[in-house]
Amino acid sequence: MTEWYYAEGQQRQGPFPVTEIRQRFQRGQLTLDTLVWREGMGQWAALRQVVDELGLQTLAEATDSSASGGFDLRGDYAAIDNGTAPLPGTGALSSSPYSAPGAASSDYSQAVQGGEVVYAGFWKRVAAYLIDYIVLVIPSGLLGGVFGAVIGLAGSGGTGTEVLIQAVSGLVGLLIGMGYYGWFHASRGGATPGKMAVGIKVVRSTGERITLGRSIGRYFATLLSSILLCIGYLMAAFTDRKQALHDMICDTVVVDRWAFTDQPHLQRRELGTVTIVVLVLGGIGFLGLLALLIGLIAMAASMAG
Repeated sequence: MTEWYYAEGQQRQGPFPVTEIRQRFQRGQLTLDTLVWREGMGQWAALRQVVDELGLQTLAEATDSSASGGFDLRGDYAAIDNGTAPLPGTGALSSSPYSAPGAASSDYSQAVQGGEVVYAGFWKRVAAYLIDYIVLVIPSGLLGGVFGAVIGLAGSGGTGTEVLIQAVSGLVGLLIGMGYYGWFHASRGGATPGKMAVGIKVVRSTGERITLGRSIGRYFATLLSSILLCIGYLMAAFTDRKQALHDMICDTVVVDRWAFTDQPHLQRRELGTVTIVVLVLGGIGFLGLLALLIGLIAMAASMAG
Protein backbone atom coordinates (compact mmCIF):
# COMPACT_ATOMS: atom_id res chain seq x y z
CA MET A 1 0.00 0.00 0.00
CA THR A 2 1.34 3.43 -0.98
CA GLU A 3 2.08 5.72 1.92
CA TRP A 4 2.12 9.48 1.74
CA TYR A 5 3.78 12.33 3.58
CA TYR A 6 2.76 15.98 3.76
CA ALA A 7 4.53 19.14 4.87
CA GLU A 8 3.25 21.12 7.82
CA GLY A 9 5.41 24.18 8.26
CA GLN A 10 8.98 22.90 8.34
CA GLN A 11 7.92 19.46 9.58
CA ARG A 12 7.25 16.34 7.54
CA GLN A 13 4.15 14.45 8.68
CA GLY A 14 3.58 10.77 7.92
CA PRO A 15 3.61 8.25 6.61
CA PHE A 16 -0.16 7.97 6.04
CA PRO A 17 -2.27 5.68 3.88
CA VAL A 18 -4.38 7.22 1.11
CA THR A 19 -7.56 6.95 3.23
CA GLU A 20 -6.01 9.08 5.97
CA ILE A 21 -4.93 11.75 3.48
CA ARG A 22 -8.48 11.85 2.14
CA GLN A 23 -9.96 12.18 5.59
CA ARG A 24 -7.59 14.97 6.56
CA PHE A 25 -8.46 16.82 3.37
CA GLN A 26 -12.16 16.38 4.08
CA ARG A 27 -11.70 17.81 7.57
CA GLY A 28 -9.85 20.81 6.15
CA GLN A 29 -6.50 19.89 7.68
CA LEU A 30 -4.99 19.72 4.20
CA THR A 31 -5.58 22.09 1.29
CA LEU A 32 -4.94 21.86 -2.42
CA ASP A 33 -1.73 23.82 -1.85
CA THR A 34 -0.36 21.47 0.80
CA LEU A 35 2.90 19.85 -0.31
CA VAL A 36 2.78 16.02 -0.44
CA TRP A 37 5.20 13.26 -1.35
CA ARG A 38 5.39 9.50 -1.72
CA GLU A 39 8.15 7.12 -2.54
CA GLY A 40 8.88 7.23 -6.25
CA MET A 41 8.18 10.95 -6.69
CA GLY A 42 11.15 13.05 -7.73
CA GLN A 43 10.13 16.01 -5.53
CA TRP A 44 7.38 17.34 -3.32
CA ALA A 45 4.26 18.50 -5.16
CA ALA A 46 1.12 20.46 -4.33
CA LEU A 47 -1.79 18.19 -3.47
CA ARG A 48 -3.78 19.63 -6.41
CA GLN A 49 -1.31 17.94 -8.76
CA VAL A 50 -2.09 14.44 -7.45
CA VAL A 51 -5.85 14.62 -6.82
CA ASP A 52 -6.49 11.95 -9.46
CA GLU A 53 -4.05 9.55 -7.86
CA LEU A 54 -5.54 10.14 -4.40
CA GLY A 55 -9.13 9.95 -5.63
CA LEU A 56 -9.91 13.50 -4.54
CA GLN A 57 -11.39 14.81 -7.79
CA THR A 58 -14.89 15.53 -6.44
CA LEU A 59 -13.62 16.99 -3.18
CA ALA A 60 -11.11 19.16 -5.01
CA GLU A 61 -13.86 20.56 -7.24
CA ALA A 62 -15.92 21.39 -4.14
CA THR A 63 -12.95 23.21 -2.62
CA ASP A 64 -12.32 25.21 -5.79
CA SER A 65 -16.01 26.25 -5.77
CA SER A 66 -15.67 27.47 -2.18
CA ALA A 67 -12.50 29.43 -2.97
CA SER A 68 -14.27 31.22 -5.85
CA GLY A 69 -17.07 32.44 -3.59
CA GLY A 70 -19.33 29.39 -3.59
CA PHE A 71 -20.11 26.88 -0.88
CA ASP A 72 -17.58 24.49 0.62
CA LEU A 73 -19.16 21.13 -0.12
CA ARG A 74 -16.37 18.88 1.13
CA GLY A 75 -18.29 17.96 4.25
CA ASP A 76 -21.36 17.05 2.20
CA TYR A 77 -19.39 14.83 -0.16
CA ALA A 78 -17.65 13.23 2.79
CA ALA A 79 -21.01 12.50 4.43
CA ILE A 80 -22.24 10.92 1.20
CA ASP A 81 -19.10 8.82 0.97
CA ASN A 82 -19.34 7.47 4.52
CA GLY A 83 -23.13 7.11 4.54
CA THR A 84 -23.90 9.74 7.20
CA ALA A 85 -25.70 12.22 4.93
CA PRO A 86 -29.32 12.94 6.06
CA LEU A 87 -32.19 11.62 3.99
CA PRO A 88 -34.05 14.12 1.78
CA GLY A 89 -36.51 16.19 3.81
CA THR A 90 -34.87 15.44 7.16
CA GLY A 91 -32.20 18.14 7.30
CA ALA A 92 -32.25 21.27 9.47
CA LEU A 93 -33.64 23.41 6.65
CA SER A 94 -36.46 20.99 5.85
CA SER A 95 -38.60 22.11 8.78
CA SER A 96 -40.70 25.26 8.90
CA PRO A 97 -41.72 27.30 11.93
CA TYR A 98 -45.23 27.18 10.46
CA SER A 99 -45.64 23.38 10.53
CA ALA A 100 -49.28 22.37 10.74
CA PRO A 101 -50.61 21.54 14.23
CA GLY A 102 -49.90 17.92 15.06
CA ALA A 103 -47.46 17.49 12.16
CA ALA A 104 -44.71 14.96 12.68
CA SER A 105 -41.84 17.44 12.78
CA SER A 106 -39.53 18.94 15.38
CA ASP A 107 -41.32 20.16 18.49
CA TYR A 108 -41.69 23.88 17.90
CA SER A 109 -42.89 24.36 21.49
CA GLN A 110 -39.26 24.03 22.61
CA ALA A 111 -37.85 27.54 22.11
CA VAL A 112 -34.19 27.98 21.27
CA GLN A 113 -32.69 30.59 23.55
CA GLY A 114 -29.63 32.77 23.14
CA GLY A 115 -30.19 34.08 19.61
CA GLU A 116 -31.21 37.54 18.49
CA VAL A 117 -34.96 38.25 18.62
CA VAL A 118 -36.60 40.56 16.07
CA TYR A 119 -39.93 41.83 17.39
CA ALA A 120 -42.71 42.46 14.89
CA GLY A 121 -43.23 46.15 14.21
CA PHE A 122 -46.55 47.97 14.33
CA TRP A 123 -47.08 48.05 10.56
CA LYS A 124 -46.42 44.34 10.10
CA ARG A 125 -49.08 43.69 12.71
CA VAL A 126 -51.49 46.03 10.94
CA ALA A 127 -50.96 44.21 7.64
CA ALA A 128 -51.53 40.84 9.31
CA TYR A 129 -54.74 42.15 10.92
CA LEU A 130 -56.07 43.39 7.56
CA ILE A 131 -55.50 39.97 5.98
CA ASP A 132 -57.16 38.18 8.89
CA TYR A 133 -60.06 40.62 8.79
CA ILE A 134 -60.73 39.78 5.15
CA VAL A 135 -60.51 36.06 5.94
CA LEU A 136 -62.95 36.39 8.83
CA VAL A 137 -65.49 38.82 7.43
CA ILE A 138 -66.78 36.36 4.82
CA PRO A 139 -67.76 33.42 7.10
CA SER A 140 -68.91 35.80 9.83
CA GLY A 141 -71.13 37.68 7.41
CA LEU A 142 -72.58 34.51 5.89
CA LEU A 143 -73.34 32.80 9.20
CA GLY A 144 -74.65 36.00 10.76
CA GLY A 145 -76.91 36.49 7.77
CA VAL A 146 -78.23 32.93 7.96
CA PHE A 147 -79.03 33.16 11.68
CA GLY A 148 -80.54 36.60 11.17
CA ALA A 149 -82.78 35.33 8.40
CA VAL A 150 -83.95 32.37 10.47
CA ILE A 151 -84.76 34.58 13.45
CA GLY A 152 -86.45 37.12 11.20
CA LEU A 153 -88.69 34.49 9.65
CA ALA A 154 -89.57 33.03 13.02
CA GLY A 155 -90.13 36.38 14.75
CA SER A 156 -92.82 39.01 14.52
CA GLY A 157 -90.62 41.52 12.74
CA GLY A 158 -90.77 44.08 15.53
CA THR A 159 -88.02 46.01 17.26
CA GLY A 160 -87.31 43.09 19.59
CA THR A 161 -86.62 40.81 16.65
CA GLU A 162 -84.20 43.30 15.13
CA VAL A 163 -82.32 43.59 18.41
CA LEU A 164 -82.14 39.80 18.68
CA ILE A 165 -80.82 39.53 15.12
CA GLN A 166 -78.10 42.05 15.88
CA ALA A 167 -77.19 40.27 19.10
CA VAL A 168 -77.00 36.84 17.47
CA SER A 169 -74.97 38.16 14.55
CA GLY A 170 -72.55 39.81 16.95
CA LEU A 171 -72.26 36.63 19.03
CA VAL A 172 -71.60 34.53 15.93
CA GLY A 173 -68.83 36.90 14.87
CA LEU A 174 -67.35 36.81 18.38
CA LEU A 175 -67.29 33.01 18.47
CA ILE A 176 -65.78 32.72 15.01
CA GLY A 177 -63.08 35.22 15.92
CA MET A 178 -62.36 33.41 19.19
CA GLY A 179 -62.00 30.07 17.42
CA TYR A 180 -59.91 31.52 14.60
CA TYR A 181 -57.40 33.47 16.67
CA GLY A 182 -57.47 31.02 19.56
CA TRP A 183 -56.67 27.99 17.46
CA PHE A 184 -54.11 29.53 15.09
CA HIS A 185 -52.14 31.34 17.80
CA ALA A 186 -51.97 28.14 19.86
CA SER A 187 -50.95 26.05 16.85
CA ARG A 188 -47.41 24.82 16.30
CA GLY A 189 -46.60 27.82 14.09
CA GLY A 190 -48.18 30.36 16.47
CA ALA A 191 -49.59 32.39 13.60
CA THR A 192 -52.87 33.14 11.83
CA PRO A 193 -52.89 33.14 8.00
CA GLY A 194 -52.35 36.91 8.12
CA LYS A 195 -49.30 36.58 10.37
CA MET A 196 -47.96 33.71 8.25
CA ALA A 197 -48.21 35.92 5.16
CA VAL A 198 -46.11 38.70 6.68
CA GLY A 199 -43.75 36.33 8.51
CA ILE A 200 -44.53 36.82 12.21
CA LYS A 201 -45.89 34.71 15.07
CA VAL A 202 -47.18 34.96 18.66
CA VAL A 203 -45.24 33.31 21.50
CA ARG A 204 -44.71 33.66 25.23
CA SER A 205 -42.18 36.26 26.31
CA THR A 206 -39.76 33.34 26.77
CA GLY A 207 -40.32 32.17 23.18
CA GLU A 208 -42.43 29.16 24.15
CA ARG A 209 -45.59 28.21 22.29
CA ILE A 210 -48.75 29.56 23.95
CA THR A 211 -51.52 27.29 25.17
CA LEU A 212 -55.05 27.30 23.78
CA GLY A 213 -56.38 28.83 27.01
CA ARG A 214 -53.87 31.68 26.90
CA SER A 215 -54.59 32.18 23.21
CA ILE A 216 -58.32 32.52 23.82
CA GLY A 217 -57.64 34.82 26.75
CA ARG A 218 -55.45 36.96 24.50
CA TYR A 219 -58.29 37.24 22.00
CA PHE A 220 -60.64 38.62 24.63
CA ALA A 221 -57.86 40.94 25.84
CA THR A 222 -57.75 42.41 22.33
CA LEU A 223 -61.33 43.54 22.88
CA LEU A 224 -60.05 45.62 25.80
CA SER A 225 -57.38 47.10 23.54
CA SER A 226 -60.11 47.98 21.04
CA ILE A 227 -62.64 49.68 23.32
CA LEU A 228 -60.00 52.05 24.71
CA LEU A 229 -59.98 54.00 21.42
CA CYS A 230 -57.54 51.39 20.09
CA ILE A 231 -54.84 52.84 22.33
CA GLY A 232 -54.06 49.29 23.43
CA TYR A 233 -53.08 48.45 19.84
CA LEU A 234 -51.09 51.65 19.36
CA MET A 235 -48.93 50.75 22.35
CA ALA A 236 -47.17 48.22 20.09
CA ALA A 237 -45.55 51.13 18.25
CA PHE A 238 -43.90 52.54 21.36
CA THR A 239 -43.11 49.77 23.86
CA ASP A 240 -39.64 48.20 24.07
CA ARG A 241 -40.66 44.78 22.83
CA LYS A 242 -43.43 46.17 20.63
CA GLN A 243 -46.10 44.75 22.91
CA ALA A 244 -49.73 45.86 22.70
CA LEU A 245 -51.88 46.03 25.81
CA HIS A 246 -53.24 42.51 25.28
CA ASP A 247 -49.67 41.19 24.92
CA MET A 248 -48.74 42.69 28.28
CA ILE A 249 -51.85 41.25 29.92
CA CYS A 250 -51.18 37.73 28.58
CA ASP A 251 -47.36 37.72 28.67
CA THR A 252 -46.99 37.32 24.91
CA VAL A 253 -44.85 38.92 22.22
CA VAL A 254 -45.17 39.06 18.45
CA VAL A 255 -41.87 38.21 16.78
CA ASP A 256 -40.38 37.24 13.44
CA ARG A 257 -41.24 33.66 12.47
CA TRP A 258 -37.59 32.60 12.81
CA ALA A 259 -37.14 34.06 16.29
CA PHE A 260 -36.46 31.51 19.06
CA THR A 261 -35.44 28.89 16.46
CA ASP A 262 -32.07 27.41 15.53
CA GLN A 263 -31.93 29.76 12.53
CA PRO A 264 -32.30 33.29 13.95
CA HIS A 265 -30.18 34.70 11.10
CA LEU A 266 -33.17 34.27 8.78
CA GLN A 267 -35.15 36.95 10.63
CA ARG A 268 -36.06 40.09 8.68
CA ARG A 269 -36.37 43.61 10.03
CA GLU A 270 -37.70 45.16 6.82
CA LEU A 271 -41.43 45.23 6.09
CA GLY A 272 -41.30 42.84 3.15
CA THR A 273 -43.25 42.82 -0.11
CA VAL A 274 -46.44 41.27 1.28
CA THR A 275 -46.68 43.80 4.11
CA ILE A 276 -46.12 46.76 1.79
CA VAL A 277 -48.71 45.56 -0.76
CA VAL A 278 -51.32 44.90 1.94
CA LEU A 279 -50.74 48.30 3.56
CA VAL A 280 -51.03 50.10 0.23
CA LEU A 281 -54.25 48.29 -0.68
CA GLY A 282 -55.62 48.89 2.81
CA GLY A 283 -54.77 52.58 2.56
CA ILE A 284 -56.51 52.86 -0.80
CA GLY A 285 -59.56 51.08 0.59
CA PHE A 286 -59.66 53.36 3.62
CA LEU A 287 -59.45 56.50 1.49
CA GLY A 288 -62.19 55.13 -0.77
CA LEU A 289 -64.51 54.51 2.19
CA LEU A 290 -63.71 57.94 3.59
CA ALA A 291 -64.52 59.58 0.25
CA LEU A 292 -67.78 57.62 0.06
CA LEU A 293 -68.74 58.68 3.58
CA ILE A 294 -68.03 62.35 2.83
CA GLY A 295 -70.09 62.07 -0.36
CA LEU A 296 -73.04 60.56 1.50
CA ILE A 297 -72.89 63.28 4.15
CA ALA A 298 -72.76 65.98 1.47
CA MET A 299 -75.72 64.38 -0.33
CA ALA A 300 -77.76 64.21 2.86
CA ALA A 301 -76.94 67.85 3.65
CA SER A 302 -78.01 69.00 0.19
CA MET A 303 -81.27 67.06 0.40
CA ALA A 304 -81.98 68.55 3.82
CA GLY A 305 -81.29 72.06 2.48
